[in-house]
Amino acid sequence: MDKSMIVTGASRGIGRAIALKAAQKGYQVCVNYQSNKAAAEAVVKEIDAAGGKAIAVQADMTVEADILKMFAAVDEKLAPLGALVNNAGIVDVAAKVEEMSLERLNRMFTTNITGPFICAREAVRRMSIAHGGSGGGIVNISSIAARLGSPNEYVDYAASKGAIDVMTMGLAKEVAADGIRVNAVRPGVIYTDIHASGGEPDRVDRVKSGVPMQRGGQAQEIADATLWLLSDEASYITGSLLDASGGR
Repeated sequence: MDKSMIVTGASRGIGRAIALKAAQKGYQVCVNYQSNKAAAEAVVKEIDAAGGKAIAVQADMTVEADILKMFAAVDEKLAPLGALVNNAGIVDVAAKVEEMSLERLNRMFTTNITGPFICAREAVRRMSIAHGGSGGGIVNISSIAARLGSPNEYVDYAASKGAIDVMTMGLAKEVAADGIRVNAVRPGVIYTDIHASGGEPDRVDRVKSGVPMQRGGQAQEIADATLWLLSDEASYITGSLLDASGGR
């Protein structure tokens, strides 16, 4: 495959699993990270050791100049862009809306909404047939929280993912005729480090009894769903929200 994929937030968790799976499928991979260079470079080394090609590129999703730099690095060092996975996102400590500061809300929405919009814009400019590209795919990593609302804990996070769902549906219709498919995966509770950053590292084990399948999910399961949506097996699917949540 002579195509590259950008995976934002790919140094750990779901993003890491997606990057590794993409390399297995033949993509050249841009492993984006915000601050953990060592972790991103470890992902690159793992891909290289398996015979693939990857680069680690620092870019903060709240800084447009960083995002532009990341896309420029892919243009220069990798095959033409064929896929984007908007995975990078943040959560904060559990809180009610009445307790949320403006700083928290701005950080949440800029990272989880504005960053993916800018990445999608740059990807469309490169992949769109109307711009001389050969088509491609975008998968946005949303969350089942967008449907559940996450009351008393993460309404701001849930709202940010609701925006991503709407962006997915609207952008899919906007670029379908230009050879680009846009879909979203909505994970449920997954065993990743993001829960620790929200102040509750054992959250999955606490809430898994409320999942019909009675377990938390694994990052690899989200990677599998993501790469399927980007594959030819999903060639007539666009604008879809695929729940990977154990039945919630």
